[in-house]
Amino acid sequence: MTDRGPMDRLLANPSVGRLWDQDIVKVLAVFGAIYLGYVVIGMASGLTVQGIFATLVQLTLLIAIYAMLSLSLNLHWGYTGLFNIGIVGFMAVGAYTMLLVSKPAASVSQAALVGGFGLPFIVGAIAGTVAAALLGLVVALPALRLKADYLAITTIAMAEIIRFTFLSASFQEFQLFGRTVGTGGGRGLLVNFEDPITRYILDTEWFASVAESVSAAMGIEGTIQPALETLVISVVLLGVVAGFYWVFSRTGSSPFGRVLKAIREDETVARALGKNTDLFKIKSFMLGCGLMGLAGVFYAVFFLGSVNPTAFMPRFTFYIWIALIIGGAGSNTGSVLGAALFVGVLFQGPLYLKNAIASVTEITDAPDTIAGGVAALGQLDLAPLFAYTLDNISNFRIIALGLVLVWLMKRRQDGLLGHRKEHAASIPFDRRSGDAEEGTDR
Repeated sequence: MTDRGPMDRLLANPSVGRLWDQDIVKVLAVFGAIYLGYVVIGMASGLTVQGIFATLVQLTLLIAIYAMLSLSLNLHWGYTGLFNIGIVGFMAVGAYTMLLVSKPAASVSQAALVGGFGLPFIVGAIAGTVAAALLGLVVALPALRLKADYLAITTIAMAEIIRFTFLSASFQEFQLFGRTVGTGGGRGLLVNFEDPITRYILDTEWFASVAESVSAAMGIEGTIQPALETLVISVVLLGVVAGFYWVFSRTGSSPFGRVLKAIREDETVARALGKNTDLFKIKSFMLGCGLMGLAGVFYAVFFLGSVNPTAFMPRFTFYIWIALIIGGAGSNTGSVLGAALFVGVLFQGPLYLKNAIASVTEITDAPDTIAGGVAALGQLDLAPLFAYTLDNISNFRIIALGLVLVWLMKRRQDGLLGHRKEHAASIPFDRRSGDAEEGTDR
C-alpha cells in the first residue's frame, strides 16, 4: 500500500470529497490561491494596497479573456476533436469588424484616424461575432474533410492570411457605402468611442463619488477610480465567461453535444449510425469561431484599447492551447482553471515576481549573455546569473511553459480535469450502482 499525501487523505474524507467534487469549489479554490499568492508577494515587497488591488483586477480581466478563448477552443478540440490553431485569426476578424461598424466617422481634425459607420457597440459586437462565425464556415467547408494535422495547417495559414490582409496598405483606407473606412494598416485602429459599460457606469457622477469614498475609506492618496473601473469591467467579463460556460455545458449535455463527442472518439462509427458528421462539425466549428470573435471584441476594447496586426501573432494561439492543456480538454471547468493557472502563474506571475524582487533588492548589472552568469558560478557568485535571469525573465518564461508542457505530457496527459468519465446516455440506467460520475461537459 502506498502512503498517501496529506491532500489525498483530506480528500478521502467523504464530506470533504463531496465538497471538492463541486466544480465551483475547484474554481474558487484556484482563484483564491492565486490571489492570495499575489497579495502575499505584494505585501512582502512593500507594494501599496492600491498597487496590489490594481494588479489583481488587471489579472482578473486577463483571466476572463483567456477563459472565454479556452472554453471556445474546448468546443473544437475537447468536444469535437477539431485541431484549430488559427484562434487569433477569428479574434482579429471579430475585433476589426466591430471597429469597422462602431467607430465614428473620421472628421477633418482627425485625419490620422480611420473612421467607421458609428453604429452602437452592441451592433458592432454582434457583427464581429457573426463575421468570425462566417469565416469559420468558409474555413470549415473545404478543411473539415482533412485529417487533424492538415486542418491545423489550414487554420494557422488562414490566421496569417488574415493578419497580413489587415496589415496591407491596400486595405488601410477604402470606400464602403460612401464612408471612408479601413483597417489602418500597420498603425492599426484606435478604440475612440464609448462602450456601454463606460457610458452607463464608469462615466457617471455616482461612480466617481463611489471611487472617492472608497479611496477615503482605504486612506489612499489620490484616487483608486482607474482600478475600480477595471474591476467593473472584469466583473462584467466574468459574467460573460459564466455565459460561455452555461452555453457549452448545455451544448455538451444535449443530443447535439453527444454526437460531437462521438465524432471525437470515432467519426466512422458516428457516421455509420446515420449522423451527418460533416454538418455537425461545421456547426461546432462556426459556434466556437463566433465566440472566439466575440472574445476578440472584448480583448480589443477592454484590454488593448486599440487593435494592431501585431496583437494577433500566432504565439497567442499557442498560449490558449497551453491553458486548455493545463485544465484538460473536454472539461469546461478545466478550461477556466487552466486559463487562471496559465495567466496567474505562468504568464503574469514571473513578471510580477520580478517587479516585486526589484522593489526590495538592489540588483547588480546583468551580464550580456548567460555564459557570463554561468562563469561567475566558479567563484561561487550567484548574483550575475540571478541578475541575468531577472533581466531576461520573459525568455525564461517561454522555457518554463515548455517544461510545463513536457511534464503534463508525461504525467497528466489529460490535464487537471480532462475527459472525466461520462455516461453513454443522458441518464444513468443503473440507479442502484451509486458510482455514476458526472460528464466531461461541466
